[in-house]
Amino acid sequence: MPATTLTASMFSSAGMQRIFSGENTVQCMLDFEAALAHALAAEDVIPSSAVTAIAAACQVSQIDLAALAEAAHDAGNLAIPLVRQLTAAVAAKNSEAAGYVHWGATSQDVIDTGMMLQLRQALDLMTVDLAELADVLAGLAHHHRNTPMMGRTWMQHALPVTFGVKAAGWLDAVLRHQERIVQLRARISVLQFGGAAGTLASLGNRGLPVATALAQALQLQLPHLPWHAHRDRVAEVATVLGLLTGTLGKIARDISLQSQTEVAELAEPVATGRGGSSTMPHKRNPVGCAAALAAAVRVPALVSTMLSAMVNEHERALGGWQAEWDTLPEIASLCSGALVQMREVLAGLSVNTEKMRANIDLTQGLVMAEAVSQSLAKHLGRAAAHAWVESACHTALETKKSLLEVVRADAAVTAMLTAAEIEQCFDPLAYAGESGAFVDRVLAAHRQRKS
Repeated sequence: MPATTLTASMFSSAGMQRIFSGENTVQCMLDFEAALAHALAAEDVIPSSAVTAIAAACQVSQIDLAALAEAAHDAGNLAIPLVRQLTAAVAAKNSEAAGYVHWGATSQDVIDTGMMLQLRQALDLMTVDLAELADVLAGLAHHHRNTPMMGRTWMQHALPVTFGVKAAGWLDAVLRHQERIVQLRARISVLQFGGAAGTLASLGNRGLPVATALAQALQLQLPHLPWHAHRDRVAEVATVLGLLTGTLGKIARDISLQSQTEVAELAEPVATGRGGSSTMPHKRNPVGCAAALAAAVRVPALVSTMLSAMVNEHERALGGWQAEWDTLPEIASLCSGALVQMREVLAGLSVNTEKMRANIDLTQGLVMAEAVSQSLAKHLGRAAAHAWVESACHTALETKKSLLEVVRADAAVTAMLTAAEIEQCFDPLAYAGESGAFVDRVLAAHRQRKS
């Protein structure tokens, strides 16, 4: 996703735009070239006198990015014209050193390792944003642990839950994503260095020592062997970020549905110019949710591209590798944008607890039918209790009375259940099951992760 896109602020984050900017993309590739020169000299493959000139030229400020982009059209990738420009910059200071630029490496080594450096930055940024989102969700879950609201299945009223357990469900998913990001960061922090066909043949018996020194210089792991045509690492990045984007979309879907005028249980933060309409002054649109949902719509197809690109030919790919270049940054940008949007939405979320309670009562107590049936089952048995309550529900609908009124009016029921027991049947919190315990378990997991 180019940082110059007019809608980039909606669908990405400022931090991710910087990470995948042209400048940073090229600088990460240059970081590889500088570290390569140091590693080669450390293993006596090139003269140490060449390192200073090469490292000094490895600054993006010395690269003509417009010319680089234009030359990539014919070269087939960015590395070839970049090495050409870098060599010219080194030659201007030290003609002998220019002959040692990019020694032993191939274009894919530069591009893949540069991408690994960018992905490491991207995951570090997301780690911080995810931690902040988790804290916000923990606050909501704790504060609303015992706030009753209507649970909905198939988009219809089901049984009472609490808003705390709903927020805890969001938080629990985020905790899993935090764990995935930690594991993923370790797996993708690897060097790519194999030379023309992945054997480092041009370095003779100095290949592995140079690779080891290069990995250390870049603070990357040294893999068992170069992975030019094995793309599971980058595909895993795509799929993990796809999972995270899906969770953010699920949260956004819930909030947007609860923000509908007829429901009015939740609302995005109020701010000047936020969520308005060009024609309707009264509108308060869930714009943050819309951005996250747009990302959740777009990312799956991009993840599919990354999975399809895994089928590489022999030792180096024709088309699959190239398909990754713009796709993976777009996935990261969309995911980061959705993450920042939802963090902002949840941090300022308006929770209308009165409307939550009122919505439970919309069906005149019918949503508490299972609670009544469970109480009666202790006296009548499950089947008979179910049949009686089902009939009582039909009576309530036909007579336009509440289910509580129908229950109280039946002498057979009042002979089995006390007035207090009947009242409890219609208390949403009394039939919220283990909601509070579930919230506590998730909050404990969140505290443990932070410790």
